[in-house]
Amino acid sequence: MSEVLTGQPAVDGLLRVLDLEQIELNIFRGVGPQVSPQRVFGGQVAGQALVAAGRTVEAGRHVNSLHGYFVRPGDSTKPIVYEVERIRDGRSFSVRRTVAVQNGQTIFFMSASFHTGEDGLEHGETAPVDVPPPVEVPTLTERLASHPDRLGIWARIPRPIDVRYIGESGFAASGERHAATQQRVWMKVDGKLPDDPLLHVCVLTYASDLTLLDTVLNRHGQVWGPGGYAGASLDHALWFHRPFRADEWFLYDSASPSASRGRGLATGQFYTTDGRHIATTAQEGILRVTP
Repeated sequence: MSEVLTGQPAVDGLLRVLDLEQIELNIFRGVGPQVSPQRVFGGQVAGQALVAAGRTVEAGRHVNSLHGYFVRPGDSTKPIVYEVERIRDGRSFSVRRTVAVQNGQTIFFMSASFHTGEDGLEHGETAPVDVPPPVEVPTLTERLASHPDRLGIWARIPRPIDVRYIGESGFAASGERHAATQQRVWMKVDGKLPDDPLLHVCVLTYASDLTLLDTVLNRHGQVWGPGGYAGASLDHALWFHRPFRADEWFLYDSASPSASRGRGLATGQFYTTDGRHIATTAQEGILRVTP
């Protein structure tokens, strides 16, 4: 695991992935990292789709929500074309629909809303107080030092997001994870990002798919891989409440209210280190026993 690309080099690689090529007025093309699993990571597709949508919206309108569906697995060795439909531009809201296409087929589609922001009521969920600060939580590399093989391909691809589980991760060996109703993870970009607010939102979108489905397994003390489960995201939703920087620590506090018929639902809240509630997410995924 010592050869994994981390820090600013990995972050620069993520920035290249999110820097789409515009090939027509509402059409963009994106590529993946040089080393990746065969199946495109869902957070990458969602993040790139949001970049494409955001580049068609006038300055001063910021993402307030997105809702996406993963309909086919993407091939990480091929570029993805993003087609943006400008649904509406009102006085304070803009709505976009982005379709991700590969080999002539839709692999993902998303609706996103952008808002100017207005004065109004203010409240937010309260951040948990019984969590250790990120500097006291082991990195994923440190936590898996005794069994690095559990990461599989994820041990060889760049890791631009510093992910620190408070408790065992889904990459633990089978039988080593205790069931818990809540999963809490500290995250931040492992380097520095430009100031563009859209970029920070897109990076959080990318990061939000890293651990959310794992929350369903956590409820049962289950893990990924041999002796555990394989899974894939089916849909993903995010609501953005307040400005933030993705290169500063945020707490990802998630739970799974239900699992049935091979599917699991997970929801999550994001908080800054000073307790501001910055975003909310929900995702359903398919989970299947691994032989």
